[in-house]
Order: sequence, then C-alpha cells, then structure tokens
Amino acid sequence: MSVSGLVNAAGRPAPGSTRPGRGKRLLDVTAAITLLVLAAPVLAVVAVLVAVGLGRPVLFRQCRAGRHGLPFELVKFRTMRPVDGRRGLVTDAERLTPLGRWLRATSLDELPTLWNVLRGDMSLVGPRPLLPEYLTRYSPTQARRHEVRPGVTGLAQVRGRNSLDWAEKLELDVAYVDNRSLRLDLAILGATVRTVLRREGISATGSATAPEFLGSPR
Repeated sequence: MSVSGLVNAAGRPAPGSTRPGRGKRLLDVTAAITLLVLAAPVLAVVAVLVAVGLGRPVLFRQCRAGRHGLPFELVKFRTMRPVDGRRGLVTDAERLTPLGRWLRATSLDELPTLWNVLRGDMSLVGPRPLLPEYLTRYSPTQARRHEVRPGVTGLAQVRGRNSLDWAEKLELDVAYVDNRSLRLDLAILGATVRTVLRREGISATGSATAPEFLGSPR
C-alpha cells in the first residue's frame, strides 16, 4: 500500500497499523550498521571531495531538538562555506557551493546522520530534526512532532519535502506521529528512494534551502 493509503484523511491509523515499539529500534540499528558498512567507500570519497572543495572540518555539526525536545548534535557532511561578510558569504544561497548543491540533491550529505541513528538520537523515519529555537514557536499540536525520535526521512519528505510550506510539513509530522507503524516506515523508506532519485523538493521556492520557521498564526 502507498504512503497516502496508510495515512488516511481523518488522521487516524490506517487499518492494520500497529505502533512500531522495539521493532522500530531494531530496524534502525540493523539498517544503520548495514548502510554504514556498505556506504564506507562512498563516505570516504565524499569526505575527500568536501575536504578539497570546502576545506576542514569535513563534517557539519549542529544542535537540534530531538525526542521530547531534548538537544543532540546532528552530524552531516558540510555543504556550505563559513559565513564571511567581507567575502559576501552571508545567506545560504551565497554560501552553498556547487558541490554542496549536488550533495544535497543526492542526499549524500545525510550519510553521516546514520551515526545519529545508531546512537539513538534519531530514527530512520520520523519528523526531521529542527533547530531548538523553534521549540517555542510551535502550536501545541505542532509540538507533538517531538513525541517520537526525529528521522533521517519522514512523511513530509516524501510528500513534497521543501516544496511544502511550514504548516504543511508540520501537519504531516503530526500525522506521522498519530499513524506511526513499521508498515508506514517501510512505505516511507521506499518512497524516499524514489524522491531522492527524482531529486524532488530539494529547496523551497525562492530559497537555496528552506526559510526559517517563524511560527504559525495562533
């Protein structure tokens, strides 16, 4: 069944859905270890490309809000130059390099995030981890996205990614929380492969990445 079929319009679990529980964590750990081993040559090549093209550090580290809003350090490959007002490198569009655009388009910049999955900071599937500054900007309903571990991919990522506005993305995040199941996770993982191959929704309209979330009207 498709992702849309598993999440019905009423926002209730689709027939046959069950809470993932320990099976989800087992899937996360098994898949993260397997993918890290298989992708080791790719990780090495991308690390060299980033070191040559952007310099060191190769990895981008940033505090993000995890389950229950608790902070953790997200790890990804760098795709941008450092902020440098003297060189006109201030906005994301100015700092993002051609290599960085390619890494984002192919989602190769996300490979180190599997380490966050292995550590238990994240899951393979869940709402994307966002900045801690956003925690006070969510409505009570939107804040429910933090009832689960954030994910490398999620429902919003396969239903439009950054082409969606913030209200749409956060609504899908909460829909995932209400409908989460191993069956839904597997459907989202399959849809993620198609989304990456098609390079859909990489950036928001008029933005190199995605605009800042400033809060939703109350």
